[in-house]
Amino acid sequence: MKTIGSSELFQIPEEGGVPVSRTCGEIRKSEAVQVKNYLDLADKIAEIQYLNPEYVLVFRGQSKDYKDRSGASSIPPGIFRGEESQVRRHILAPRFDRLRRAEQALIEHWQQAPIDGNIKIKKYRILRWSILQHYEICETPLLDVTYSLRVAASFASLSREPQGFVFALGVPHISGTITTDMEAGLQTVRLSSVCPPQARRPHIQEGYLLGEYPDISVYSEKQNYSSFEVDFGRRLLAKFQFNKETFWSRNTFPQISRKALYPDADDPFMEVAKQIKAELGS
Repeated sequence: MKTIGSSELFQIPEEGGVPVSRTCGEIRKSEAVQVKNYLDLADKIAEIQYLNPEYVLVFRGQSKDYKDRSGASSIPPGIFRGEESQVRRHILAPRFDRLRRAEQALIEHWQQAPIDGNIKIKKYRILRWSILQHYEICETPLLDVTYSLRVAASFASLSREPQGFVFALGVPHISGTITTDMEAGLQTVRLSSVCPPQARRPHIQEGYLLGEYPDISVYSEKQNYSSFEVDFGRRLLAKFQFNKETFWSRNTFPQISRKALYPDADDPFMEVAKQIKAELGS
C-alpha cells in the first residue's frame, strides 16, 4: 500500500484561518485536532474533503490514538496488531491458519444459512474476509471503516474512555462492490453490496473494508511487506479528538446506541457467526 498523497495534503489549522499543507507523515505524528461537538467535527471534515477532492473520505472511530515506535498514528488490520517486536512468525502463522479454516467454514455454512445464497462468497476470497472481519469471527488483513461520520463517532464513544477519536482516511474513488487501485495498492469493499439484506449489521453501519492489493493471504506472503507497509495510517488525512460528555446533542445530533450499531438480535447471520466461532475454538 502506498502512502497517501504524491504532494502535500491540505489541512485546517485548529484555530481556523488559511488552510495549511502537510504530509501524511506529519499528520500521523501530530496531535489530534480537538473538536467541540459533532457539528464542529462535521464542519472540519467537510472542509478537509473540499480541499482534497481527489480522495473519498472514509472514517474509523476508536477510543485511543495508537502510536508506533516513531510516535506516528498506527492503524493496522487486526491480523497484524500487536507490539511490532512481537508480531512474528509464532504469532502470525497461527492467525493465518485460523483465517484459512474460518474461510472454509464460512463457505460450508453460507449455503445452509437462512439468508440469500451468494455464489460470489465461494469464488472471491476478499468477500469471505469481509464477512469474517465484520462479524468479528476471525482476524483478517482487512480494516473496518465506515462512510458515515456519525457511525464512526458513535463507535468512538462506546468505550469507558472519556475521549473519542475519529480518523479520516483517504481512498481512491469508490465504484462497485470492490474497488481496486493498483497504483495505490489498495482494495475497498462496500459491504452493502456483499452482504444480503438479512445480514443487517453492515447495512446499519454503512460499512466498508480496506485491504492491501494484492491480497496477503498466507503468512509467507507477509515476508514481502514490512510492518510499515501494512499500516493504514499511511492513508490518514486527518484525526480528531473529542470529549464524549460534551460532544453529542440529544436534540440535534444524538449518539447512535450500541444496540442500534449492533442489531444482532434481529440479524439471522449472527447464529451462523456463532457456529463458526465455536468450530474454530479459542
